[in-house]
Amino acid sequence: PKSITIICSPLRIFYGRHNNILCRRQQHSTSTSSSSSSSPRNPVYTKTKSSHRQHQRGNNHSDTVLPPYITYGFILPLTGITTASIYAYYSCLDYVPYTNRCRFLATTPQWEAAKGHEQYRALLQQYQGEVLPNNHRASVTVQRVGGRIAAAAKNCSRDWNATTAAKGSNDEYNNIVQSKSISNNNNNIPSSATTTPYTYTVVRSPEANAFVLPGNHVFVLTGLFRYAHNEDELASILGHEMAHNLARHAGERMSESILMGILSRLALVLDPSGLLFSILLPAQTLLVSLPHSREHEVEADRIGIILASEACYDPRAAKRVFSRMKEDGGGGGASEDGRNGSASSSLQPPEFISTHPGYDTRLTLFDMWMPEALERFNKDGGNKCRAIRGEMKRARRLAAEMHDGKEERRR
Repeated sequence: PKSITIICSPLRIFYGRHNNILCRRQQHSTSTSSSSSSSPRNPVYTKTKSSHRQHQRGNNHSDTVLPPYITYGFILPLTGITTASIYAYYSCLDYVPYTNRCRFLATTPQWEAAKGHEQYRALLQQYQGEVLPNNHRASVTVQRVGGRIAAAAKNCSRDWNATTAAKGSNDEYNNIVQSKSISNNNNNIPSSATTTPYTYTVVRSPEANAFVLPGNHVFVLTGLFRYAHNEDELASILGHEMAHNLARHAGERMSESILMGILSRLALVLDPSGLLFSILLPAQTLLVSLPHSREHEVEADRIGIILASEACYDPRAAKRVFSRMKEDGGGGGASEDGRNGSASSSLQPPEFISTHPGYDTRLTLFDMWMPEALERFNKDGGNKCRAIRGEMKRARRLAAEMHDGKEERRR
């Protein structure tokens, strides 16, 4: 009833003010007693505040707990995939012989060789009718020089593996990775790149090019003899090609393609519109593929002159070959895959968009590496290579006489 409400309202106001006054007095007496004594008496108000804070913390904790479907459906699978990916990546790390460059290598030598054999058969069909016979003078020369380079590659591979195994490291992680790499090199290099016999195919073509396939298949196009005038200069080219096989650059490119294929599919999952994918492809080519291709060429140049000098061929011949290509305005020199490596009259593209380093870069690097190569070439006071080069000279004379005899019989 309205009458009761009107009568009780002043009473509520009075008792409310009275309670406020009592609370203020109690709070004042509590603070006074706490300052005068070591422990407060009757901390009713303080206890009420602490219990309120604890209740508030409990509410905040319950608010920060993630729902189970996020924890078990997203976070745990993502953590597992990330951990497995990191483990797989580090399990595929490997070291290049001689240069000890760490790289990602996810293929096996057997798989690389199988792919190389397939491509070899396809190229024989492609060059059918243009392949020179094995008894042709150019074929005999390539086989003779290539055989010496292959023997040098076997010796160098054995020495490099022994040197790497003897070095060791104080870092536990490096010991693990290097020991795995040494095991891979000892198991894989002798079984594929050094013990499997090489095949040498000389193709009649105006194109100046040479390339090698996994499985030890070397192709030389006769246009290359415009720049390689003797066996020393031919050895610099064949050493470059065999260095690609020794370093397993083809497997490294295949591994890179596998990795980029996974990233491309992931980009399409994250962005179904394809915008991220369209940015990823040119960025990968410009920032990853082309720099790695130039790095492979530089590495093959460095290992190649070491192989040539080990086989008692003059390593200084490499500079003469590339100097002639530069004067002729060629487009990159020898290539390991048969593409973008021909020497032609076309202008060379800028280095940052090319698969091969520029001629000036290569000639400068040859000057840096030449002391070590010449030291190997002149080992034992030059006595070793002096005798071998005498045998080479006699073999060349004999091959020339056999060739002249065949020409006379044909006439």
